[in-house]
Amino acid sequence: MRFRHRAMAGFATLLLPLAGLVGLASPAEAATSATATYAKTQDWGSGFEGKWTVKNTGTTSLSSWTVEWDFPSGTSVTSAWDADVTSSGTHWTAKNKSWNGTLAPGVSVSFGFNGAGSGSPSNCKLNGGSCDGGTIPGDTAPSAPGTPTASDITNTSVKLSWSAATDDKGVKNYDVLRDGAKVATVTTTSYSDSGLTAGTDYSYSVQARDTADQTGPVSGARAVRTTGGTTDPPPTGDKVKLGYFTEWGVYGRNYHVKNLVTSGSASKITHINYAFGNVKNGQCTVDDTYAAYDKAYTADQSVSGTADTWDQPLRGNFNQLRQLKAKYPHIKVLYSFGGWTYSGGFGQAAQNAAAFAKSCKAVVEDPRWADVFDGIDIDWEYPNACGLTCDTSGPAAFRNLMSALRTEFGSNYLVTAAITADGSSGGKIDAADYGGAAQHLDWYNVMTYDYFGAFDADGPTAPHSPLTSYAGIPQAGFNSADAIAKLKSKGVPSKKLLLGIGFYGRGWTGVTQSAPGGSATGAAPGTYEAGIEDYKVLKNSCPASGTIAGTAYAHCGNNWWSYDTPSTIAGKMTWAKNQGLGGAFFWEFSGDTGNGELVTAINNGLN
Repeated sequence: MRFRHRAMAGFATLLLPLAGLVGLASPAEAATSATATYAKTQDWGSGFEGKWTVKNTGTTSLSSWTVEWDFPSGTSVTSAWDADVTSSGTHWTAKNKSWNGTLAPGVSVSFGFNGAGSGSPSNCKLNGGSCDGGTIPGDTAPSAPGTPTASDITNTSVKLSWSAATDDKGVKNYDVLRDGAKVATVTTTSYSDSGLTAGTDYSYSVQARDTADQTGPVSGARAVRTTGGTTDPPPTGDKVKLGYFTEWGVYGRNYHVKNLVTSGSASKITHINYAFGNVKNGQCTVDDTYAAYDKAYTADQSVSGTADTWDQPLRGNFNQLRQLKAKYPHIKVLYSFGGWTYSGGFGQAAQNAAAFAKSCKAVVEDPRWADVFDGIDIDWEYPNACGLTCDTSGPAAFRNLMSALRTEFGSNYLVTAAITADGSSGGKIDAADYGGAAQHLDWYNVMTYDYFGAFDADGPTAPHSPLTSYAGIPQAGFNSADAIAKLKSKGVPSKKLLLGIGFYGRGWTGVTQSAPGGSATGAAPGTYEAGIEDYKVLKNSCPASGTIAGTAYAHCGNNWWSYDTPSTIAGKMTWAKNQGLGGAFFWEFSGDTGNGELVTAINNGLN
């Protein structure tokens, strides 16, 4: 099940300031001072993971940074993230990305890499000066260019123009970014982009580079919609309203596709993620074949009102979804693979991404149900990080997997991914190239829930899905606003981010304090799992008594629960619209009431 979202305990690290490895530089200008420190965060014998942290220790802003060091022969960087790392012999150079070069006084940023060998870095330099806090050269990065204007828009092209950036030593060229990804580098202040898709939304921004190859801040974004194509919004609005339907819900939960009809939810959603397909031996595969395509439905259980026969070619959930789409043609269905339990197979899949993608398309396009699915969703928990198991496939593996899926499925299918919402510094969002992968995806389902829960048995009690931070939050960065902001900073367009809502609560027992922050003795009792309960149960058994950080909590006897209500969902949907997000999704349908209270709140809030 895809519930837990906690950061795993990290390896103990020893920060090693490389003071004394180099002499103090004597730059002509002293714009500020900064330090660069190194830590080996993991070591598996034949290789290791290293992390550099650059901190602005001065009183003025640092506009860009470059860290240089030497490795002994036989030690090298094999992959890196959050910096562009190159080498010349045994000398290594790391330059900031476009989004993390500017550091205000007192601010720090980290980048990491996987290495081979056993050596340690020496001869550290930061922007040509000392790594131990000495003054560094003050060549400033260029300013942000003006927000582009768009003209000559056709079905497949657009002309962009912008006002020039300024720089103390001159601007060399401009990078043109489409949906956060670079599509061209030009020396003028205009560019014509072509090969676009008709009737499609794009976002353009520009970034300048000076003669020292420093990049400045990104300009404001210009939204462009090409002409032609289908411009009519879906029947339920122009925002994505997506729910997860669990394959196993047809058993103990007794929740079936027909419940989407009887609850009124089917008319208020745009997409369904069918969860989960498995990932075995680097391949996509159907998990529970009986529930998926063999279980027979009687007339009263069926969406169509017609009973399944023993010899019909397709039964089960897939046939019920086919009937649902016939009744509600606006609904699109995606087959979701992975989840908390089945993510262990993605590491092997990433070793041959093309073969994995081919296997997934074969499942989605199986002739027995090829008309049921409109796309694929990947729920990898978590790339280059730890979930139920730990993955060490590297920061590029997720991006490569998404690229292979888009290549295999083409533009006629939806390709999406459910991803971590860990907005902490150096957390799971920083572990994989979510910014680079975004260009291949239609959207991300950002799992903005399960931040806190009784997996920390003694508390402190805290809402599992805080929208914002609050005084006393147990972990910085564990909230929706920080996660969304971090993904945007990595170049993911707002419209490709969906806010996640849990249709369940998380709770502790042994709690005497009503307000958040109390101690506990363990997990509160739950119908299916200790510490977890459906909204439809909690709304009556433990009604909400307060709100914090945009979500609700309740203290009943010695149990303490946090969960979203129609009221808090309304607030979250307003926030999502104000952020320009593409919509919202939820886990999962069966936690809602029989009349779909929470689905209704999402639909009303996004309209």
